[in-house]
Amino acid sequence: MRVLVTGASGFLGRATAAAVRDAGHEVRTFQRRPSRVDGVSDVLGSMTDDAAVARAVEGTDAVVHLAAKVSLAGDPADFARVNVGGTRALLGAARSAGAERFVFVSSPSVAHTGSSLAGTGADPAEPAAARGHYARTKAAAELLALAADEPGFAVVAVRPHLVWGPGDTQLVGRIVERARRGRLPLLDSGAALIDTLHVDNAASAMVAALERAADDAVHGNAYVVTNGEPRPVGELLTGICRASGVPVPRVHVPAGIARVAGSVVEAVWRVRPGADEPPMTRFLAEQLSTAHWFDQRRTRQDLGWSPTVTVDEGLDQLRSASRS
Repeated sequence: MRVLVTGASGFLGRATAAAVRDAGHEVRTFQRRPSRVDGVSDVLGSMTDDAAVARAVEGTDAVVHLAAKVSLAGDPADFARVNVGGTRALLGAARSAGAERFVFVSSPSVAHTGSSLAGTGADPAEPAAARGHYARTKAAAELLALAADEPGFAVVAVRPHLVWGPGDTQLVGRIVERARRGRLPLLDSGAALIDTLHVDNAASAMVAALERAADDAVHGNAYVVTNGEPRPVGELLTGICRASGVPVPRVHVPAGIARVAGSVVEAVWRVRPGADEPPMTRFLAEQLSTAHWFDQRRTRQDLGWSPTVTVDEGLDQLRSASRS
């Protein structure tokens, strides 16, 4: 297939474009910066530029849509323009261009309302109840995408959960930087079970969703994708820190205090935003103190997919990368 991958200058987007290419498809990418993926053709532009979106999707058979505004803070209108408006424009352009498959890359946060998610599947996205501008707009965009599923235009939503691996500047990079500065506390006992997803597994899941999208059992559905290895958040943070050669977290903070502090920081950030991500938000406090792991049986059955890199193998990769 001729496949457009959006957001291929990001960590997961770059891995996905490479995986789609390696699966034998012709890949075009669309994002604001060069993808730096060998063997693909880049189209540069913004998801908020309808003309650029239409040019990018012209002549393609399928779309894997990863481009999004991802942040713990920011102007709500910016999230809506990119995540909702950009998805709407891309859906329309893809149908007009004759594309027959559309994989929307979402997030489990679209169905996370602050309480634990333990062994659940892909519960319906809830824009009104989701926490934070990113989650709310991704929820709205996922609903738009799935509503576009129709004969001849198969839509699948894939929700990768906490993607990480060597070269990750988001999850791993922020954990390492905070640990290095002594600002990585454990909330409560650090025992909340959390599942994650190695980047290689995430990319292979995108290929599986792309190639299975037209199956009757698959299109029109959302799938959470994880390694299927839930571990205590304290154990995960400690493992990443040790593999990266930085101090492990030892300070414990009550989750209730962290949530209150996160709410205060959010209020301050709205008035005087900092240069980087806020040190704590209510959403982040909830993520670090509540369980979120998912039943993977339906995902693996419908997509014909299973992970190939374990958490321990991923930590070994981090360890090797930190020494090189």
